[in-house]
Amino acid sequence: MNRTIMYTVALAATSLWLGGCAATRPIPYSELASSTRLQPSSNPSGRIPYEYTSATDWSRYGSAVVDSVAIYHGQDNQFENMSEDDKRVLAEYMRAQFSEALQSKFGTTHRAGPGSLRIELTLTGAKPTKQFLGTFTKFDLGGGPYNVVQSIRGKEGLMGGSVSYAVEIYDSTTNRLLAAYVAKQYPNAMNVKSSIGALTASKTGIRKGAEDLVARLD
Repeated sequence: MNRTIMYTVALAATSLWLGGCAATRPIPYSELASSTRLQPSSNPSGRIPYEYTSATDWSRYGSAVVDSVAIYHGQDNQFENMSEDDKRVLAEYMRAQFSEALQSKFGTTHRAGPGSLRIELTLTGAKPTKQFLGTFTKFDLGGGPYNVVQSIRGKEGLMGGSVSYAVEIYDSTTNRLLAAYVAKQYPNAMNVKSSIGALTASKTGIRKGAEDLVARLD
């Protein structure tokens, strides 16, 4: 097969992949408590399309209560081919990772009180990595160049997994909503390690989301 034919086949394959796996974008999920307050975000990464913020001095808070992660069952959820068992695995992993990340900032507590935040996490969607294809497309003639470009742009790769979630932050004493946002996280498009295992990419996204939350509270 000469180079012209190979190139044509590669372009055709990439077009099919792009047509079949257009990236979903988180929405202001209708059954979230903060749904009516979420507004389009100016976050340049595109990973946090909707958020709510208030004038809050985060330095007033020295601890955080992390509730058990809820699994979103609204009709507008964004789970793709994922079993209930896998959803529970991700929810438990999410609570562990967010709790650990927050503890590195100011410790965690299990009691509401002055100077304490209450953080509600909701797993709203997830997409498992397409086994074999998730890894193959990082190197083949069709998907490789596309993934390289996506990697540079910080965007989602072909056939890779992802996780979508909501974060709602309250004053634990007054129960006043201080901030909320929905987000989608995923590994770098050329991260080969995160393409091995159906849930690995989603778990990588969860770790990135935990780090992002801590950064937002600075």
